Amino acid sequence: MLEQNIPIDINTNKLLDWLISRRIVSSEWQKSVLPVREKINAAIQDMPQHPEIAQLLSGAYINYFHCVRIVEILRETEADTKNVFGRYGSQRMKDWQEVVRLYEKENLFLAEAAHLLISNVKYEIPSLKKQIAKCHQNKQECEKRATDYAKNENSARNELNTMYKQLGLSGSNVKRELVERVAQLPARYSQLAKHVATLQSALNYYGSFSQYVFGHETAVLPLLKYISERGNTTTYEWLFGEKPLSVEEPPPPTFEDENQVKDEEIDWGDIDNNVSYDIDYGITLEESGIEVDNEESVGVASGKNALTVLDNPDTREQFINQLLELESFLKIRLLEMQGESDLLVTSQLSETTQGVTAMLDCLQLTTQMILDPANQHLHNIKHSPRYVDSLTTNVEHKQGLVEKMVASQKAVREQAQEASQEARQLQDKLKLVIDKTKLLQSQIEQAQEASQ
Repeated sequence: MLEQNIPIDINTNKLLDWLISRRIVSSEWQKSVLPVREKINAAIQDMPQHPEIAQLLSGAYINYFHCVRIVEILRETEADTKNVFGRYGSQRMKDWQEVVRLYEKENLFLAEAAHLLISNVKYEIPSLKKQIAKCHQNKQECEKRATDYAKNENSARNELNTMYKQLGLSGSNVKRELVERVAQLPARYSQLAKHVATLQSALNYYGSFSQYVFGHETAVLPLLKYISERGNTTTYEWLFGEKPLSVEEPPPPTFEDENQVKDEEIDWGDIDNNVSYDIDYGITLEESGIEVDNEESVGVASGKNALTVLDNPDTREQFINQLLELESFLKIRLLEMQGESDLLVTSQLSETTQGVTAMLDCLQLTTQMILDPANQHLHNIKHSPRYVDSLTTNVEHKQGLVEKMVASQKAVREQAQEASQEARQLQDKLKLVIDKTKLLQSQIEQAQEASQ
């Protein structure tokens, strides 16, 4: 076998250096390639309509092997310009033949092809692979974020639904619905008062136990006992022991509806010029011998005294405290009755462990009713305009959080789809670059073999 026919295994990254060291190409090949690129840019401005030529010129870097193929195609398209001497009169053919000739001078095409091969192997292909990996990573991160957003949405939606259920809201107009729900308080208090009436046995047991311990009858849990007997009366009746002749409830707090547009105009009303004015002559009723109760007009329940005992914040707090006191007593008694040291007290009081347990269950149900979140919210709404604003803000915040999580899921899912689509496009581009790189490598090998 001849020495020039022995195959040489050359590292791709060192191919150009090997060509230069063997003096196959010039070390200053880059200077020579610039005029060739200028001629190519000028020649592609005037090309015949041909599908393969259009494919060759479609965004790809035109190298020597492309130019050779273009010349072969022009031999067909420009055949009618060929003269008897075998030369072409077409300027297109002359331009591309000149490009091929300059490429073949000092094997310039080999240097450029080797440079392209190294660039693809060393930079282009790794860069595309990194971009693809980055797209896959972005897709996974977006999918993970979408899952997190979905969890947050479910959590916020569950909390919102719980609030809707507690407050009986539909969510269309939160503030208006909350204000309208305040009208349910009297019915809720009436139901609660009926349940308090079932605590008579527990109250009697507590009273009997207190009388046994102290040796005399004592008043225990007066408000709780009063409600169990008289129901949810006005505070006036609780304080004075008689029903008021008339009830003047305090005016309900006003709630501005943010969705209702109001004209900010001054209403002067109807001016009555025939108003009579009282003249203060400096004579007081005290001086005239008439006694007046400034605290409360006789028989008239006004202010807080007009509120029911379960609605009045002061008596409501007393009611809750007395419920908790009775509950603590029953729990302690139940523990004592289950021990052996309580035999004497148990013999004096007729209640059994099962009876006390039933009392405790009934009492705890009453406590749950008064401390029910819906009842507490409605009570606070009625007595505090700021509270309804705070509660509305809280509900609307939950609504906004749910909407935000839904929008965030949609956004990151779209980003995941975009990343997936970009990865597919890069995969196609990578495949194309690899195929072209393999073809270029094969063309370089064939050109080397032909030149030896």
